[in-house]
Amino acid sequence: MKANQLFQIAIQSIINNKLRTSLTILGVVVGIFSIIVIMTIITMLQNSIENGLSLLNKNTFQIEKFDRMQMHGGGGDRKLRNRKDITIDQAYRLKEMLSSAQYVGAEQWQFGKVIKYGSLETNPNISIAGETLDGIKTNNWKVEYGRDFRQNDIDNSTDVVLLGQDIVDKIFPNINPVGQQVRVDGRPMLVIGVLEKQPAMFGESRDNYAVLPITTWQAIYGKYNNSVNIMVTAPDNASYNDVIEAAIGHFRKIRKVAPGEENDFSIFSNESMITQVNSITEPIKIGALAVSLVALLAAGVGIMNIMLVSVTERTREIGIRKAIGARKASILTQFLIEAIILCLVGGFTGIVIGIGIGNFAGSFLNAEIAGPVDWVVIGITMCVTVGLIFGTYPAYKAANLDPIEALRYE
Repeated sequence: MKANQLFQIAIQSIINNKLRTSLTILGVVVGIFSIIVIMTIITMLQNSIENGLSLLNKNTFQIEKFDRMQMHGGGGDRKLRNRKDITIDQAYRLKEMLSSAQYVGAEQWQFGKVIKYGSLETNPNISIAGETLDGIKTNNWKVEYGRDFRQNDIDNSTDVVLLGQDIVDKIFPNINPVGQQVRVDGRPMLVIGVLEKQPAMFGESRDNYAVLPITTWQAIYGKYNNSVNIMVTAPDNASYNDVIEAAIGHFRKIRKVAPGEENDFSIFSNESMITQVNSITEPIKIGALAVSLVALLAAGVGIMNIMLVSVTERTREIGIRKAIGARKASILTQFLIEAIILCLVGGFTGIVIGIGIGNFAGSFLNAEIAGPVDWVVIGITMCVTVGLIFGTYPAYKAANLDPIEALRYE
């Protein structure tokens, strides 16, 4: 028989037994749903995290006092607390020594501040950054309108500020803020520019910040009261790791770290954060895969049982087909096609439900809508595999029925 005829017979058999078909595919639906819903949520979270973690420019890493990925506990905490602050002088010295880098910037931060304009003011949740000129570049911040900092702003501690979009929306709803004077944590500042919007993280805005020249920031909050973050941009991806190694070597000298001792500073990058996130989600993926495999195993046993019942019910039909010339291969193929179609119908149903419920659940975390394409492919492959494995024995049994005995079957 031709392949299209075998498909038609298989599909017609499935349609003729709707209740049995529904019960058979239910196990497959549960198995595929269980993995797709979890992978959808994880994919949504990872996409949101990776977009939100694009805090630095391309090929950029950051040198910090603390390790933001450090697991807290016991002696590890004490070691971190005993680290000396990174100073602006150390940042400038690294910039001089690290000739292989494209940019070496420095920044300091204060959080939970208020910016006022006339009678209007922001919520007390504004982050205030002090930046060098290279710091603006390494953070990948761009001025949407107005102007950027100039070197004389840094040299002269000029009272100027760049505003994030959230601040503009809050206190400048109907006027151009450039050229206006605001009070940053009580100090008058001239607005010289507005920064472009930043990617959201978990659906939450990251535009509630203002940027000052680092010297101006230090005049307000103190030059040596807070540790400095140093950001380094490599010229290209090929030299990225070499620049990291050179930066570590130079900064150990600057910090007078003795040979053999641990670094008293940490390296952070978008890649390191994403790697850490992946290391957390990997066990969840493995657990979801294990649950799905168990469910599919149970579904496969169910499919085998149902197919064996189907063979018994259709014994006389098989005998008639063999009597008029049907070959073993045709009957074997037909029953395998039925098993695979049952699995695929259940698989696609589980995928659709899983992606839908996964995105619905992820929406409560303000995560971006996503679909785990790779796991959809894996799920479909698993369905076909289950159909082949658990459909083979019933198909073989049907193909090897004796036609005379099958015709006598009542």
